[in-house]
Amino acid sequence: MEFEGCVIFAGDSVTDCGRREDPDGLGSGYVRDLASTDLLSGCRVLNAGIGGDRLEDLERRWEADVLAARPDVVSVMIGINDTWRRFDSGLPSDPGVFTDRYRALLGSLAPDVRIVLLEPFVVPVTEEQVEWREDLDPRIDAVHLLAREFGAVIVPVDGALNGLARRTGASALAADGVHPTAQGHRAIAEAWRRAVGAA
Repeated sequence: MEFEGCVIFAGDSVTDCGRREDPDGLGSGYVRDLASTDLLSGCRVLNAGIGGDRLEDLERRWEADVLAARPDVVSVMIGINDTWRRFDSGLPSDPGVFTDRYRALLGSLAPDVRIVLLEPFVVPVTEEQVEWREDLDPRIDAVHLLAREFGAVIVPVDGALNGLARRTGASALAADGVHPTAQGHRAIAEAWRRAVGAA
């Protein structure tokens, strides 16, 4: 698959990665890694990640931060904070509602916009994070469902990182299980390139 025009990466802190302090607006993570690849060399690359966002936060800024740019490609990774807030703040997010609201966001895109959906992920570094799977796995299933509905490319980030973690250890990829190290960001970028390149 070849991309041209405007490519927007939307999501939470994993996407954000300091982009608002970066003169290029790309941040220091996987978006920057991808912006320099041949796949996106002819594109205008925008980072619309905001640290701490749950799906409802992304929903509130979707029109201003995504639709207003009239993107040709939209890449989204969202959902880990919906799980995390259940366990650290007692703020559950029903997976069915999550799916419906995510579907509405994607449905608001122009019909010719290409969509790339990344699995939210955790690479557990604590026993508590192992328990997160009961909440996170239904969200990953929702991302796969929506990818089929919208003909989107699916990037299996959770599977790729957890597979790699069995060789490197989880903390080598995300010291807290969620926020990637430089190695973790490179792995996400590589998973994106493989999935998009094969589409």
